[in-house]
Amino acid sequence: MTASRFDDSWRKDKSSTQRGYGYKWQQSRKIFLAQHPLCERCKAEGKVTVAEVVDHIIPHKGDMKLFWDTKNWSALCKWHHDSVKQREEAGRAIAPVGLDGVPEGWT
Repeated sequence: MTASRFDDSWRKDKSSTQRGYGYKWQQSRKIFLAQHPLCERCKAEGKVTVAEVVDHIIPHKGDMKLFWDTKNWSALCKWHHDSVKQREEAGRAIAPVGLDGVPEGWT
């Protein structure tokens, strides 16, 4: 059976360290955020926000080659990572947000 994008079985019963998020990741994350200090998605929206999360653009699902591929990393603010990116990965649509912070089409 092939894992779908909704299948989290690759992480079941594994600690964050076992999933790759140990000391080496913490150090790599720190360096990446120092080199990419602003949220990529906020920049695309014309905003300036400090990035706090290194996101895997393509979910790695336990594939360590993809996990460590820095071309697959993106600096995001916590809001973009925890809300927008998670909804996208779950296949739920996201309304574009205007420069005023209000979702487009809500006015």
